[in-house]
Amino acid sequence: MAKPLTKTQLVAALADEMGTDKKSASAALDAIVAVITREVSGGGAVTLPGVGKIYCRERPERMVRNPATGEQIHKDADKVVKMTIAKALKDSVNG
Repeated sequence: MAKPLTKTQLVAALADEMGTDKKSASAALDAIVAVITREVSGGGAVTLPGVGKIYCRERPERMVRNPATGEQIHKDADKVVKMTIAKALKDSVNG
């Protein structure tokens, strides 16, 4: 398995793809992350065409088990961020 891209490598690749400098590419990436964070934390969803959909899902309160002791613990309701991968991306990977 290949190593994941670091932010620096992603910014460099994005700058090359856009034909611009790294500073502009970094600003664009930061803006995209800010928009996604704002929308998902507000309860909305963001669809990245060809990549997938990022959304927030609520989990109800439930009983969980401590694996070390076997003790049952009550866990309050919480929210979790999920991502559904687009079919186009799945098909290109499995191509």
